[in-house]
Amino acid sequence: MSDSQQTDADRIRTLLASEGDEIKANTRLFNADRYDAVKAVGEDVHERNRTRAREIKEDAIERLPELIHRTRNAVEENGGTVYVADDAADANRYIAEVAEAEAAETVVKSKSMTTEEIDLNEALEEGGLEVWETDLGEFVIQVAEEAPSHIVGPSLHKSREEITELFEQEFDPDESLDSAQKLTAFAREFLGDRIDNAEVGITGANFVMAESGSIALVTNEGNARKCASIPDTHVAVAGVEKIIPSVAELEPFAELISRSATGQEIPQYLSLLTPPVDTPTIDFNRADEPGFGAGDEERDFHLVLIDNGRRAMRQDDDLRETLYCIRCGACANSCANFQSVGGHAFGGETYTGGIATGWEAGIEGNDVAEEFNDLCTGCSRCVNACPVKIDIPWINTVVRDRINRGKDPGFDDLLVDGLVPDEEESGTPLRKRFFGNFETFAKLGSATAPLSNAVASTGIARKAMESVLGIDARRDLPAFERTTLRDWAGERKSRVADPDRRVALYPDVYTNYVQTERGKAAVRVLEALGCEVVVPDVGGSGRAPLSQGMIATAEAKAEDAASALLPYVEEGYDVVVVEPSDLAMFRREYEKLLPAETQAQLDEGSYEVLEYVYGLLENGADADALPAGDGDGVAYHSHCQQRTLGLETYTETVLDRVGYDVLTSDVECCGMAGSFGYKSEYYDLSMDVGETLAEQFEPEVDDRTVVSSGTSCMEQLDALLSPGTRHPVELLDPAGR
Repeated sequence: MSDSQQTDADRIRTLLASEGDEIKANTRLFNADRYDAVKAVGEDVHERNRTRAREIKEDAIERLPELIHRTRNAVEENGGTVYVADDAADANRYIAEVAEAEAAETVVKSKSMTTEEIDLNEALEEGGLEVWETDLGEFVIQVAEEAPSHIVGPSLHKSREEITELFEQEFDPDESLDSAQKLTAFAREFLGDRIDNAEVGITGANFVMAESGSIALVTNEGNARKCASIPDTHVAVAGVEKIIPSVAELEPFAELISRSATGQEIPQYLSLLTPPVDTPTIDFNRADEPGFGAGDEERDFHLVLIDNGRRAMRQDDDLRETLYCIRCGACANSCANFQSVGGHAFGGETYTGGIATGWEAGIEGNDVAEEFNDLCTGCSRCVNACPVKIDIPWINTVVRDRINRGKDPGFDDLLVDGLVPDEEESGTPLRKRFFGNFETFAKLGSATAPLSNAVASTGIARKAMESVLGIDARRDLPAFERTTLRDWAGERKSRVADPDRRVALYPDVYTNYVQTERGKAAVRVLEALGCEVVVPDVGGSGRAPLSQGMIATAEAKAEDAASALLPYVEEGYDVVVVEPSDLAMFRREYEKLLPAETQAQLDEGSYEVLEYVYGLLENGADADALPAGDGDGVAYHSHCQQRTLGLETYTETVLDRVGYDVLTSDVECCGMAGSFGYKSEYYDLSMDVGETLAEQFEPEVDDRTVVSSGTSCMEQLDALLSPGTRHPVELLDPAGR
C-alpha cells in the first residue's frame, strides 16, 4: 500500500468510528423516507415530474445567456440590483461593498451551499463583519468550525449529545441543553437576537425565476424568511444555473425537491419572494414595541449570480449535466459508501456525494475531485434517485478518465504501456490499468491454472500485490478455472433438436474464466426450457476498464463486443447475460460508447438470464423441466445495477414459481462493488457497508441457501458469511436434481 493509500485508509477508519453511526442513521432514514414518499404520490406521477424537471433544466441551461438577461431586467424593474460575479473573489468583493455601503456590523445568513463554495463568511469576517449562520445545522458547524458533511444536512454527522457538549462549552448556558427541544429553543433565541440587529440578510435561492425576478427558498426552518425580510438589505446569492424561465416551471421542482431530499411530501417552508419585499422596515430599538415602517428607510435587494466555472461547465458536454442539479442530496442518501463515511470523506471543498465530482471538477479542478472520486463505484443507485435524471456515474467516470490522463508517467507506467492491450495514455495509474485489464490477467491465469492460483495465494505474492497494486491481503482472490466456459461449450453438442428459441449466452469475464459453473448451469437451464444455446467467442464488455475511468479502452471493448454479438442478434438469437453489470453496459453505458443504432439493437436483443427464464415460462415453457424447490429456503440479494434496471423481481418470481421460499434482502448494497472491495484503503469501508447485509442474512444461513446475481455480491457474501454463495440460475440447473 502506498503512503497516500495508507493515509486514505486511516482517514476512512477514523470517520467510520467518529461519524459513521450518525451518518448511517440519518442518510438511511432519508433514503427510506424517499421511497415511501414516492410510493405515496405514485411512481408514475413521480416519473412524470422527473421527466418534466429534466426538460426544464435542459432548456434553461441551453438558454442561460438569455435567461440571465431577462432576470436582470425583471429584478431592476422591481427596484433591485443584479450582479453577475465571474468567480468567488469577485462575488465576495461585491457583497462586502454592499455591506460597507450599509455601514453594516452584523450579517445574518440562511443556508446556502453557494456561499460555502465562495467562502463568503471568511471574506466578510476578514473585513471586520460579524457573520452568523441562522440555519440550525449550519450554526452547529459554524460553532464547531467544521465543513458541512451533507449538502442538505450540514451537521448530519453529529449526535444530539455532541451538539449539547459543543454548545455548553461555547456558550455556557444557565441550564443544560440536554434535549433537542432545549437546543432548538436556545438557538432560536440566540439567533433571533442576531437577526433583529443585523443590517444585512443573506440567503441563497433554490430557484430564480427570470420572468418576474422572483426567488424560491425551500427550507425546513423559518430563518430564511427572516433573513430576507427583517434586515433592511437582502442579498440573495445563487449560481447562474438556478435560473428557470418563470414561476410556471416551478411546479415539478416543488413536488420533487423535498421528496428527494428528506422524504417529505412538501417542505416546511416554500417561500416565493419578489424582492425587494413589501414588508416595512422594522425598528427593534424602540422601548415599547418594534416600530414597523419607522423612518424613511427603503429596502435594498441585490441578486448576486455566480459563474465561478459554471459557464465553462455549460460548454463541456460531459460536465454540463451537473448544472441540472437542484442540491437535494438524494445521490448521497442513496449511496452506500456515503452512508458509512459521509461528506468529510466523500466530498471536496464544498460539495458532497455522487454529484460532488462534477461540481468540484468544474469549480475547483480535477485535483480536488481526485481526492474522493474513487468512492463512487458506479453502482448506479443514484441514477433512479436523482430527481432530474442526471447520469451521475457517467460524470464520475469522465472525471476519473481526465484525472488518469492528467498524470505524468513514471518508469513503471512506461513499462506497462508495452505489456497491456489497452487504449490508455501513459500516466494512468498502474493499479487502475491492472483492474481495467483484468481480462488479460484472467486469460493468463486460466491458461496456467491451477498453478496460477497456487502462486497467487502465497504470502510473498500477496505481499507483493498489496505493496505494488494495493490489493488488500485480507481479501480472497478469484480462483481461475483451467477449462473456460467457451471451451466447455465448444466441446459439447446442442441438446435441443427442435429449439423454440436460439440463445447466444454472453460469456462475461468472470463467468468465462472464474465462475464457470454458473455459466454451465445457465446453458443447461436454457436447454431444458427448449432453447438452442451457443457461447460466442467474444471478449469483455468494457465494464472493467470503465470502472477505472479508462473510457477509450472501454469504448474499444464495447465496439468489439457489439461486432461479435450483433451478427447473432441479426440471425434471430437472443443475447442472454449472466452478470447484471454487463447487461447494464449493454443497456446504459453503451449509449455513451457506441452509435445510437448499434446500442439500441444490442439493448433490444439482450436479457438478464432470470429475466429470460421468466419470459420463457410466461410463454409456455415447462417449469417441470426445472428442479422443484420443494419449499426450501433461499436468502436472495440482488445486484445494484440489477435493481437500477428493474430486474430483481424476475429472479424472485422464478424461484417462487418453482417452489422456493424466497427471502429477499432489503439491503441495497453489499459493499464489494467490483474492484473497490479489493483495494486496501477501501477494504474497511467495503466490509462496513456489507455488515448490514451480513446481519440480515446471518440468522438465515443454516436454513436457507444464500444466492446472489452479481459476481461482486457473491464474493462479498462469501467473505461476510461463509463460502458457498450461489447464483440463482444454479438452483434451476437440471444437473443439480
